[in-house]
Amino acid sequence: MRSILLIGADGVIPFLRGLEQDGFEVTIHRPGDPDAPDAEYDVVIVDLSSAGEDATAVRYTEKAQSGESPPVLAVMTQTHLDAYDPTRELDDFVLASAPAAELCARVRQALWKRHRLDARNILKCGDLQMDLANYTVHVAGRPVELTYKEYELLRFLATNRGRVFNRETLLSKVWGYDFYGGARTVDVHVRRLRSKIEDRHNVFIETVRNVGYRFRASG
Repeated sequence: MRSILLIGADGVIPFLRGLEQDGFEVTIHRPGDPDAPDAEYDVVIVDLSSAGEDATAVRYTEKAQSGESPPVLAVMTQTHLDAYDPTRELDDFVLASAPAAELCARVRQALWKRHRLDARNILKCGDLQMDLANYTVHVAGRPVELTYKEYELLRFLATNRGRVFNRETLLSKVWGYDFYGGARTVDVHVRRLRSKIEDRHNVFIETVRNVGYRFRASG
C-alpha cells in the first residue's frame, strides 16, 4: 500500500476519504500541529490555501525543487493558479474544486513518472517487473528468487531510479540504523543481486566510481 502525507486543514477531508477509498494509506498533518511527521512517504500533497506557509509543507516543497523529496502535489484555488510560479517545480497540482478521483489519478500518474509504478504496485523497467504488493520479481517473464535483503535493496534502488546512493545510505535505508555490518555488506548483496537479475541484455544497477550505486534511469 502506498503511503501519502496530506498537509491541510478540514477542507482536505474529502480528498482524504477519496484517497483512502482508492487504496492509499494517508496520514494527515494539520497546519500548526506541533508534531511534524518524520516517516517516509511515497507522495506528499499540500493544500496551499490552508498549509502553504506551514513549516512541514515548506520543507517538502523546498526539497521538491532540489529533487530530494517524494513527488509533491499541490491543491490550489483559482487565485493560486493565476499566480502559480512554475519554477517551484512541484510534480503536479489540482484545483480545490476538483473531485477526489482526479487527485487520485494524478497521484498514480506522479508515482508512475517517478518510479514506474502502476496502480497495482507493479514496477516495470525493461524486462524487469517487480510486484511490490506480493514481493515477486520477474525478468523477461522468468521468476527470480531473491532473499529478503536482496529484494529490499532492489526495491529501494528501483523506486529511486537515477539517484546515486553511497554505501552508508544504503546500509541505513535497507539494513537499518542499528545494523553493525560494514559497507562490504552492500557490495556483496549488489554482486549477488546482479548475478540473479542481469545478463548481457539487461543491466539494471550501475556502479558510480568512488561513490556507490544507482538504478538505471532509462529502460
